[in-house]
Amino acid sequence: MNDFINLIRQVLLPQIKLESVDPHNPVVVHHLPLPWQVLGTGNYAAVVTHPEYPRSVVKIYAPGRRGFDEEVEVYRRLGQHPAFSECLYAENGFLILKRLDGVTLYECIHHGITIPPQVIQDIDQALSYARSVGLNPHDVHGRNLMMNQGAGLVVDVSDFLKLEPCSAWEDIKRAYYCFYWPILSRLPMGFSYQLLDGIRVSYRYYRRVLKREVNE
Repeated sequence: MNDFINLIRQVLLPQIKLESVDPHNPVVVHHLPLPWQVLGTGNYAAVVTHPEYPRSVVKIYAPGRRGFDEEVEVYRRLGQHPAFSECLYAENGFLILKRLDGVTLYECIHHGITIPPQVIQDIDQALSYARSVGLNPHDVHGRNLMMNQGAGLVVDVSDFLKLEPCSAWEDIKRAYYCFYWPILSRLPMGFSYQLLDGIRVSYRYYRRVLKREVNE
Protein backbone atom coordinates (compact mmCIF):
# COMPACT_ATOMS: atom_id res chain seq x y z
CA MET A 1 0.00 0.00 0.00
CA ASN A 2 2.82 2.45 0.81
CA ASP A 3 4.32 2.00 -2.67
CA PHE A 4 0.93 2.69 -4.24
CA ILE A 5 0.41 5.81 -2.13
CA ASN A 6 3.85 7.12 -3.11
CA LEU A 7 3.11 6.46 -6.78
CA ILE A 8 -0.09 8.48 -6.47
CA ARG A 9 1.65 11.36 -4.71
CA GLN A 10 4.72 11.51 -6.92
CA VAL A 11 3.35 10.66 -10.38
CA LEU A 12 -0.43 10.70 -10.62
CA LEU A 13 -1.36 13.83 -8.71
CA PRO A 14 1.32 16.12 -10.23
CA GLN A 15 0.42 15.10 -13.80
CA ILE A 16 -3.29 14.43 -13.95
CA LYS A 17 -5.40 17.27 -15.32
CA LEU A 18 -9.11 17.07 -14.67
CA GLU A 19 -11.82 19.71 -14.69
CA SER A 20 -15.41 20.07 -13.58
CA VAL A 21 -16.88 21.86 -16.60
CA ASP A 22 -20.52 21.57 -15.53
CA PRO A 23 -21.57 20.53 -11.99
CA HIS A 24 -24.44 18.49 -13.46
CA ASN A 25 -22.24 16.48 -15.83
CA PRO A 26 -19.21 14.21 -15.36
CA VAL A 27 -15.78 15.81 -14.86
CA VAL A 28 -13.41 15.87 -17.81
CA VAL A 29 -9.96 14.24 -17.68
CA HIS A 30 -7.72 16.24 -20.01
CA HIS A 31 -4.49 14.37 -19.27
CA LEU A 32 -3.51 11.21 -17.43
CA PRO A 33 0.05 9.83 -17.15
CA LEU A 34 0.69 6.37 -18.57
CA PRO A 35 -0.03 3.63 -17.72
CA TRP A 36 -2.90 4.97 -15.63
CA GLN A 37 -6.36 4.51 -17.16
CA VAL A 38 -9.71 6.21 -16.56
CA LEU A 39 -12.20 3.73 -15.16
CA GLY A 40 -15.07 6.20 -14.88
CA THR A 41 -16.07 9.78 -14.20
CA GLY A 42 -18.78 11.33 -12.05
CA ASN A 43 -19.99 14.82 -11.32
CA TYR A 44 -17.41 15.27 -8.56
CA ALA A 45 -14.42 13.14 -9.42
CA ALA A 46 -12.66 10.73 -11.75
CA VAL A 47 -11.84 7.13 -10.93
CA VAL A 48 -8.55 5.81 -12.33
CA THR A 49 -6.66 2.56 -12.13
CA HIS A 50 -3.07 1.33 -12.51
CA PRO A 51 -2.30 -2.09 -14.09
CA GLU A 52 0.13 -3.01 -11.30
CA TYR A 53 -2.59 -2.54 -8.67
CA PRO A 54 -5.67 -4.18 -10.25
CA ARG A 55 -7.67 -4.63 -7.03
CA SER A 56 -7.69 -0.95 -6.11
CA VAL A 57 -8.89 2.26 -7.76
CA VAL A 58 -8.10 5.88 -7.04
CA LYS A 59 -10.89 8.44 -6.89
CA ILE A 60 -9.64 12.00 -7.38
CA TYR A 61 -11.87 15.00 -6.81
CA ALA A 62 -11.79 17.73 -9.44
CA PRO A 63 -10.48 21.16 -8.32
CA GLY A 64 -13.26 23.20 -6.77
CA ARG A 65 -15.56 20.26 -6.18
CA ARG A 66 -16.64 19.68 -2.59
CA GLY A 67 -17.61 16.43 -0.90
CA PHE A 68 -14.33 14.64 -0.18
CA ASP A 69 -14.66 14.71 3.62
CA GLU A 70 -18.29 13.65 3.38
CA GLU A 71 -17.45 10.65 1.21
CA VAL A 72 -14.74 9.53 3.63
CA GLU A 73 -17.34 9.64 6.41
CA VAL A 74 -19.81 7.64 4.32
CA TYR A 75 -17.29 4.84 3.82
CA ARG A 76 -16.44 4.90 7.52
CA ARG A 77 -20.09 4.25 8.36
CA LEU A 78 -20.56 1.59 5.69
CA GLY A 79 -17.57 -0.44 6.84
CA GLN A 80 -17.44 -3.76 5.01
CA HIS A 81 -20.48 -4.78 2.96
CA PRO A 82 -20.50 -6.99 -0.16
CA ALA A 83 -22.54 -4.52 -2.23
CA PHE A 84 -20.30 -1.51 -1.54
CA SER A 85 -16.68 -0.66 -2.10
CA GLU A 86 -14.39 0.03 0.86
CA CYS A 87 -12.13 3.00 1.52
CA LEU A 88 -8.58 1.72 2.01
CA TYR A 89 -6.90 5.13 2.30
CA ALA A 90 -7.84 8.82 1.98
CA GLU A 91 -5.75 11.97 1.78
CA ASN A 92 -6.12 15.52 0.41
CA GLY A 93 -8.80 15.00 -2.21
CA PHE A 94 -8.15 11.41 -3.24
CA LEU A 95 -9.36 8.05 -1.98
CA ILE A 96 -8.02 4.57 -2.59
CA LEU A 97 -10.99 2.24 -2.88
CA LYS A 98 -11.46 -1.48 -3.25
CA ARG A 99 -12.28 -2.16 -6.88
CA LEU A 100 -15.73 -3.49 -7.73
CA ASP A 101 -15.93 -5.49 -10.94
CA GLY A 102 -18.96 -5.62 -13.18
CA VAL A 103 -20.93 -3.59 -15.71
CA THR A 104 -23.10 -0.58 -14.88
CA LEU A 105 -26.84 -0.86 -15.33
CA TYR A 106 -26.56 2.02 -17.79
CA GLU A 107 -24.20 -0.05 -19.94
CA CYS A 108 -26.42 -3.12 -19.56
CA ILE A 109 -29.33 -1.25 -21.10
CA HIS A 110 -27.10 0.21 -23.83
CA HIS A 111 -25.73 -3.21 -24.82
CA GLY A 112 -28.95 -5.13 -24.29
CA ILE A 113 -27.62 -7.16 -21.34
CA THR A 114 -30.51 -8.50 -19.25
CA ILE A 115 -30.72 -7.19 -15.68
CA PRO A 116 -32.41 -9.90 -13.54
CA PRO A 117 -34.63 -9.02 -10.54
CA GLN A 118 -31.98 -10.31 -8.11
CA VAL A 119 -29.79 -7.34 -9.01
CA ILE A 120 -32.54 -4.90 -8.06
CA GLN A 121 -33.23 -6.81 -4.85
CA ASP A 122 -29.53 -6.80 -3.89
CA ILE A 123 -29.28 -3.05 -4.43
CA ASP A 124 -32.50 -2.44 -2.50
CA GLN A 125 -31.15 -4.42 0.46
CA ALA A 126 -27.80 -2.60 0.29
CA LEU A 127 -29.53 0.79 0.38
CA SER A 128 -31.61 -0.35 3.34
CA TYR A 129 -28.37 -1.27 5.11
CA ALA A 130 -26.99 2.21 4.34
CA ARG A 131 -30.06 3.75 5.96
CA SER A 132 -29.58 1.54 9.02
CA VAL A 133 -26.16 3.13 9.65
CA GLY A 134 -27.51 6.66 9.41
CA LEU A 135 -27.01 7.37 5.70
CA ASN A 136 -29.47 8.71 3.15
CA PRO A 137 -29.04 7.12 -0.31
CA HIS A 138 -29.15 9.99 -2.76
CA ASP A 139 -28.91 10.34 -6.54
CA VAL A 140 -28.82 6.59 -7.11
CA HIS A 141 -28.89 6.04 -10.88
CA GLY A 142 -27.83 3.61 -13.58
CA ARG A 143 -24.28 4.92 -13.93
CA ASN A 144 -23.41 4.23 -10.29
CA LEU A 145 -25.10 0.85 -9.99
CA MET A 146 -23.43 -2.33 -11.25
CA MET A 147 -24.13 -5.97 -11.92
CA ASN A 148 -21.51 -8.67 -11.39
CA GLN A 149 -22.38 -12.33 -11.97
CA GLY A 150 -26.03 -11.67 -11.23
CA ALA A 151 -25.41 -9.64 -8.05
CA GLY A 152 -26.20 -5.94 -7.59
CA LEU A 153 -23.55 -3.43 -6.46
CA VAL A 154 -23.61 0.24 -5.50
CA VAL A 155 -20.56 2.06 -6.86
CA ASP A 156 -20.96 5.73 -5.91
CA VAL A 157 -21.95 6.73 -2.37
CA SER A 158 -20.59 10.29 -2.39
CA ASP A 159 -24.02 11.89 -1.83
CA PHE A 160 -25.20 9.62 0.97
CA LEU A 161 -24.84 12.31 3.67
CA LYS A 162 -27.25 14.69 1.97
CA LEU A 163 -30.33 15.28 4.10
CA GLU A 164 -32.99 16.09 1.52
CA PRO A 165 -35.20 13.21 0.36
CA CYS A 166 -34.44 11.66 -3.01
CA SER A 167 -36.83 9.46 -4.99
CA ALA A 168 -34.30 8.39 -7.66
CA TRP A 169 -34.03 4.77 -6.52
CA GLU A 170 -37.78 4.37 -6.06
CA ASP A 171 -38.25 5.79 -9.56
CA ILE A 172 -35.74 3.28 -10.95
CA LYS A 173 -37.49 0.38 -9.23
CA ARG A 174 -40.87 1.54 -10.54
CA ALA A 175 -39.52 1.84 -14.08
CA TYR A 176 -37.84 -1.56 -13.78
CA TYR A 177 -40.90 -3.49 -12.65
CA CYS A 178 -43.42 -1.59 -14.80
CA PHE A 179 -41.51 -1.26 -18.08
CA TYR A 180 -38.07 -2.86 -18.15
CA TRP A 181 -38.65 -6.38 -16.82
CA PRO A 182 -42.03 -7.15 -18.44
CA ILE A 183 -41.30 -5.40 -21.77
CA LEU A 184 -37.81 -4.05 -22.53
CA SER A 185 -35.86 -7.03 -21.17
CA ARG A 186 -37.65 -9.22 -23.72
CA LEU A 187 -36.40 -7.16 -26.65
CA PRO A 188 -33.17 -8.46 -28.28
CA MET A 189 -31.65 -5.00 -28.60
CA GLY A 190 -29.83 -2.25 -26.78
CA PHE A 191 -30.51 1.46 -26.68
CA SER A 192 -28.27 4.23 -27.98
CA TYR A 193 -26.33 6.53 -25.68
CA GLN A 194 -28.16 9.44 -27.27
CA LEU A 195 -31.52 8.00 -26.26
CA LEU A 196 -30.33 7.11 -22.75
CA ASP A 197 -28.84 10.57 -22.22
CA GLY A 198 -32.08 12.10 -23.47
CA ILE A 199 -34.01 10.09 -20.89
CA ARG A 200 -31.53 11.17 -18.20
CA VAL A 201 -31.90 14.87 -19.06
CA SER A 202 -35.70 14.58 -19.24
CA TYR A 203 -35.82 12.82 -15.88
CA ARG A 204 -33.61 15.48 -14.27
CA TYR A 205 -35.94 18.18 -15.62
CA TYR A 206 -38.97 16.27 -14.30
CA ARG A 207 -37.41 16.06 -10.82
CA ARG A 208 -36.65 19.80 -10.79
CA VAL A 209 -40.21 20.66 -11.82
CA LEU A 210 -41.71 18.26 -9.27
CA LYS A 211 -39.49 19.64 -6.51
CA ARG A 212 -40.50 23.19 -7.40
CA GLU A 213 -44.20 22.27 -7.31
CA VAL A 214 -43.80 20.61 -3.91
CA ASN A 215 -42.02 23.65 -2.48
CA GLU A 216 -44.73 25.95 -3.77
